[in-house]
Amino acid sequence: MQLKRSAFAIIMTCLIGCSAYGQTKMAASPADNNGYKLVWADEFDKDGRPDSLNWRYERGFVRNHEAQWYQEENAYCKNGILIIEARKEHKGNPRYEAGSGDWRKKSAFIEYTSASINTSHLQSWQYGRFVMRGRIDISKGLWPAWWTLGTKGNWPANGEIDIMEYYRNMLLANIACLDTNGKAEWYSNRYKVDSMGGKQWASVFHIWRMDWDENSISLFVDDVLLNKVALSKLNNKDQSGINPFKQPHYILLDLAMAGDNGGDITNDTPFPNKFEVDYVRVYQKKK
Repeated sequence: MQLKRSAFAIIMTCLIGCSAYGQTKMAASPADNNGYKLVWADEFDKDGRPDSLNWRYERGFVRNHEAQWYQEENAYCKNGILIIEARKEHKGNPRYEAGSGDWRKKSAFIEYTSASINTSHLQSWQYGRFVMRGRIDISKGLWPAWWTLGTKGNWPANGEIDIMEYYRNMLLANIACLDTNGKAEWYSNRYKVDSMGGKQWASVFHIWRMDWDENSISLFVDDVLLNKVALSKLNNKDQSGINPFKQPHYILLDLAMAGDNGGDITNDTPFPNKFEVDYVRVYQKKK
């Protein structure tokens, strides 16, 4: 998306300044006086592993040829914050098969580990206001994300919403459905983090938000609109007539590395590294 220079400057100023209020957990939320009621939240207030009533784990090498091996021990709560930690560690790949052409199995060793947690089969919602307060690291090769997937259908026919995604100096707000060729049709806006304040911007917590109803999906950071797409555009293009955003979605939080989009990990990339989440909250309209 291209913006006029003056409008872009206003947005970037707000993105930097709106999070200067400090690091403490906030009792209120942007949803509080807007006709919404809280229907689910995780405040991560209990030290230890994330609540098993809310979160499941992905394990192993999962997607996008990413460098990290996902494992449970890299996700933990401490002092009211969920920490998803990327680590550099050398260990054997338990799924290794000599001569395999499968990228998940062909490497004998794991060089990086991280965590990916999700609410699949535990918590899901259709429509509402989704809010996450978090802090991301923007070092080279890192790929943190807060996103949703539909509960029915195979990707991308189940629909994907990337409320927060970062890689290669870009903050992204994406929505995807199925195109006519059986691949993902993306509605994506990208913003260079250097123009938003770079490391200064990334050093503090920000609030990402999705407003999703039967008409549209709107994605925000610090109350600044990053992307808005009408649901009428988001039907799968396979002549099924299915709209994957007229069904419940579940939440994912992960810290990926490298792979198809994440860029190269360099000697300047610090480890261990953290994606920190203060809270995740879901609100829906009062009936």
